[in-house]
Amino acid sequence: MGIISDGRKALALVRKAVNNRVAAHDVRGHLAGAPVPPAQHFRIAVYFADGAVNMYQIRQWYKPLAELARTWPVVVLSRNPTGARALLTDGALPVAFTPTVRSLEAYLAEQDIRIVLYVNQNTRNFQMFRYGHRWHVFINHGESDKMYMTTNQFKGYDYALVAGDAARERLGRVLWDYDVAARTIPIGRPQADHYSGTLPYSPDERTVVLYAPTWEGDRPSAHYGSIRTHGEALAAALLASPDHRLIYRPHPRSGVVDAEYGAANQRIVDAIDAANRADPAAQHVFDDRPDLGWQLAAADVAVVDISAMVYDRLAADKPLLVTRPLDPEAVVDTHGYLSDAEWLDAAASAGIVSAVRRLQEDRAAVERLEGWVRHYFGETAPGAATARFHGAISELMDRWETWHLRTVDDIDEPDQDEADLDDE
Repeated sequence: MGIISDGRKALALVRKAVNNRVAAHDVRGHLAGAPVPPAQHFRIAVYFADGAVNMYQIRQWYKPLAELARTWPVVVLSRNPTGARALLTDGALPVAFTPTVRSLEAYLAEQDIRIVLYVNQNTRNFQMFRYGHRWHVFINHGESDKMYMTTNQFKGYDYALVAGDAARERLGRVLWDYDVAARTIPIGRPQADHYSGTLPYSPDERTVVLYAPTWEGDRPSAHYGSIRTHGEALAAALLASPDHRLIYRPHPRSGVVDAEYGAANQRIVDAIDAANRADPAAQHVFDDRPDLGWQLAAADVAVVDISAMVYDRLAADKPLLVTRPLDPEAVVDTHGYLSDAEWLDAAASAGIVSAVRRLQEDRAAVERLEGWVRHYFGETAPGAATARFHGAISELMDRWETWHLRTVDDIDEPDQDEADLDDE
């Protein structure tokens, strides 16, 4: 059995290596035919060391960054071939493919990068941290009360752009000797200013329910995924109701750890297809497209797992239910919104139609929700978060100018070890 397992792992590694080589060839071919940006053109870089599997982490920033680029040109520094290929395919932002430290260093010598933004905690972020005379800023890929949001890695960045008071309180509770007031800048949720898009259905009188579960998690404390415990019963009830439309948007990593979790996901997808064939007017939606926004704005009620989707929906200031994890080891933050959330237990999933109706008619629940929205995101009027985001970047640019004048004669970059220069 061990030999078979080792053989599968070896085969997977070979496939990954081949895929990376093909992707790198594709990327270099694409860039060879693309216009070369002028020297010293870019001021802001988004550092993305991940492959295509984690594209959801940067895609949610496309629209806010494209708007920011009207003032300060933005480029994505991509370290992974499959990630770079996906970025180029999306075409949302300029991309620099810098797979080695040598290529990264050469690009930094060409461009006037003053702020580097990070959307995740990839360990290769440390290869970028070594470069001074620029601000390293964590912007994350969502707001939530998961443990990820209080990792001690926050201390590795000069600053963090956070959503609001809840994030600052969370960091202040957990991190020792971390100056929250000085090193975090609240900006709300700029993505919420872009919660729009073309609907894949014709609106009618049906109540639209968004079900957006997360993946199964890779350890008991993170077993937040609900597809196996809640999802099939929930989807079956909504698909059977003539008064409801289901938008099903599973996490792109669903099933990567647990094959049965992936199989349950596929059964829901198949059930949606069957329901639409039986009643074309139902127009239920299986949504695996990269863009996130219209779903949050269009749904009358959202059902989400403990994940960033809770807070994406909060930013839309519309009703939501949170699935309660069945695994008792799953860690649930009891300090923030989850202490007062509207919960959906696994045993109640088949009664989702009644639960949705009750939530829509509960004025007290609506008032509680609005209080939490302000606590997490501050002012949510259209354009308010974008203004705070741009204001934060402007403030950091001013600080860069101040420090640049103090250190203009210093040696800018450290010497690199040969091993680092050849790093892949």
